[in-house]
Amino acid sequence: MSVNPEILNIVDTSVEYKINAERLWDSLMQMAKIGATEKGGCCRLALTDLDREGRDLFVNWCKEAGCTIKVDKMGNIFARREGADSSLPPVLTGSHLDTQPTGGRFDGVYGVLTGLEVIRSLNDMNIQTRRSIEACVWTNEEGSRFAPAMVASGVFGGVFDLDYGLNRSDADGLTMGEELQRIGYAGDEEVGGRDVHAYFEAHIEQGPILEAEEKTIGIVTDAQGQRWYEMTLTGVESHAGPTPMNRRKDALLGAAKIVQLVNQVGLDNAPLACATVGMLNVYPNSRNVIPGQVSLTIDFRHPDDDVLANMDKQMREGVDSIVSAIGLECELEQIFYYAPIAFDKSCVEAVRAGIQTHGYSSREIVSGAGHDACYLAGVAPTSMVFIPCIDGISHNEIEDVKPEWITAGANVVLSAMLQKAEIA
Repeated sequence: MSVNPEILNIVDTSVEYKINAERLWDSLMQMAKIGATEKGGCCRLALTDLDREGRDLFVNWCKEAGCTIKVDKMGNIFARREGADSSLPPVLTGSHLDTQPTGGRFDGVYGVLTGLEVIRSLNDMNIQTRRSIEACVWTNEEGSRFAPAMVASGVFGGVFDLDYGLNRSDADGLTMGEELQRIGYAGDEEVGGRDVHAYFEAHIEQGPILEAEEKTIGIVTDAQGQRWYEMTLTGVESHAGPTPMNRRKDALLGAAKIVQLVNQVGLDNAPLACATVGMLNVYPNSRNVIPGQVSLTIDFRHPDDDVLANMDKQMREGVDSIVSAIGLECELEQIFYYAPIAFDKSCVEAVRAGIQTHGYSSREIVSGAGHDACYLAGVAPTSMVFIPCIDGISHNEIEDVKPEWITAGANVVLSAMLQKAEIA
C-alpha cells in the first residue's frame, strides 16, 4: 500500500535513521535481570520493590541521556528530550515495566526501552527535533496486582478519575496510592490534561500471525473492543445416584452448553471475533453430587462495535434458551465494556513510511489485546508497531523474540517519531 505523500516532506524518508541495535538488546537484557525467574522470564508486579528497581534503572538511564524526568500522581514517568520549540506539544512513545506473575522479558518493557533508545540514537546522530520527544512508563498496565488493567493510562486518558485509580487495591488491601508513596513514585504532576502531538507504542504481537506469515512488522490499524461478563447458574444439587436424568437441574450441564455457545458465537463472527470462557467454578465440586451452582466468565472481542453488540445479543438469546430447557436460574452481568479503537490514520501512515524506508516486510493487523495506546488514542493521535514473538507466546516465562525483530520495530518507531517531531 502506498504512503500519503503529504507526510513525506516532514523528514527525508530516503535516509535510514537507525537505532543502536546492540545497545537496545543489552538494555533489555539488563532490565530482565530485575525480577528474573528460573524459566527465563520476569516477575515485576506493579508497585512492588522490583518495579521500583526497574523504574529507578530506567530513570537513571534517561538522566544519563540528558532527559528531564517528571512523574505524575499515578506514577506515570515521562522522560523528556527537549525540542527546538519546547512550547509545541511533544511526541510520546512508551509502554509499561510491570509484568504478569510469570511474565516474559519483552511484554511492555520493549516499548519503554525503544523510547529510551530513540532518544539515545538521536543524541548519537546529533539530531535536533522541532518538537520535544518523551519516553513514557505507564503504571499497572497488566492489572495483575491491581485491577483493572491499564488503569494509570486510563486516568491520563480521562476514562477513570484520579481517586478511582489511586484507590485500586490488591489482594492484601493495599492501594495504588499507598504503594506509590511507599516506593517513591507518587509524583506531583497532574495526570493528563495536556496536549500530545502523537503517541507511538512498540509491542510484541502476543499472537502467532506475524511469525506464521513471515512478516517483520505489524501495522496496527485498530484494537478490538471488549465485553466481559460474569455469570452464575443455579440449579439443584442432588445425589448423583438416585436422581433420574430427566429430573435433574444440573448447573454444570448448563455451563457446558454455554461454553459451546460462546465458542460458536466466536466462530459465527469470524475471522476477527474472539470469544472465550476463561474461568469456571463449580459448587459443591464433589464427584457424587450433581452441581447446584456454577460461576463462569465470558470474554468477547471484535474491532467492530456493531458486531460486538450482535455477539452480546446472540449470547443472551442462547443463554435464555439453555437455562429455560434445563430449569436453571441465571444471573448475568456485563462487568466491563471497552469500545473498539481505530488508530489515527496519519500516525499509521508515519509507521508505514518508516517500514518502506527500511524495506521491512509487513502487514496490517488488529490488536487483540488491550494496551496503554488504546486509552491514549482518546486524547492524542496514536498508533502501534507490532513485532513477532516466537510461537505467538506471551504472558509466559518462555516468551521470546529474535534480536532482528527488536531492531526493526525500534527503527520504525524512530522513523515515525522523526516524521511527527520534525527535524529542526
